Amino acid sequence: MCCCFLQLLERELENDSSSEIILDILKQTCLHPLCCKHPPSVRYRRLFLSQLIKTHEASESEPLDELYDALGEVLGVEEGTECYKSYLLPCGEAVSLSESTAVISEGTTGLVTWEAALYLAEWALENTHVFTDRTVLELGSGVGLTGIAVCESCYPSSYVFIDCHLSVLHRLRDNIQLNGLDNQNSPRVCVSVEHLEWEEVTEKQLREIGATTVIAADVVYDPDIIGCLVKVLSKVLRCSANGSPPDVYISSTIRNPDTYNSFKHQLDGSIIIHT
Repeated sequence: MCCCFLQLLERELENDSSSEIILDILKQTCLHPLCCKHPPSVRYRRLFLSQLIKTHEASESEPLDELYDALGEVLGVEEGTECYKSYLLPCGEAVSLSESTAVISEGTTGLVTWEAALYLAEWALENTHVFTDRTVLELGSGVGLTGIAVCESCYPSSYVFIDCHLSVLHRLRDNIQLNGLDNQNSPRVCVSVEHLEWEEVTEKQLREIGATTVIAADVVYDPDIIGCLVKVLSKVLRCSANGSPPDVYISSTIRNPDTYNSFKHQLDGSIIIHT
């Protein structure tokens, strides 16, 4: 997804930093219709354009008015509390998300996309069979990158987003609608958003969902919630659909090895989680 583009961009600049290639990069990024419609953060655009100008000036090529015009326009814009991030999918579609510009806002870290969600989304796009024609349950859906990417490219029969923070759920619903995945616009997959606390979710609720694939990204970060996470996973596996327990996939960024090891230690030996 986005990392592939950055690698390609770096290779192109190493081989050619002429005015033509720089202008083409500008048109495919800051001046791209997707970027104009759903602009990234002001800070990101300032840094990107400044680096692009620095690269171009180092090549001693003819000045590009378009570069300086773009930077001047961004310098005149104040940073807001929200921005967009867009990700290009292999199918040719794009996922655009409204996110917070701050890592922590409204009392939660759930209003931004974290690294583990990026990896899980990329893994899903390479393993579509895990999701095709299945009922997918996502724990701790956040702003929705992984789920929206799965719905766009992996063709599940239904997808259930779950989170516990009201502000996150509001942003998540907005992003689902932004990407045309509300049920009126996306008849191929039934999408729902549920407000569920891990410690309060019941086996009856999980049976009604009937998940055959369960995923989660960046949920193993706080020692205080590990116990609740393990309990809800145990309930999920007991509430099997069609007599078979669902496949469970957890994507984690290991910031604190002790926290991650605590999660693995608390898992019952009969619970097999793909991490």
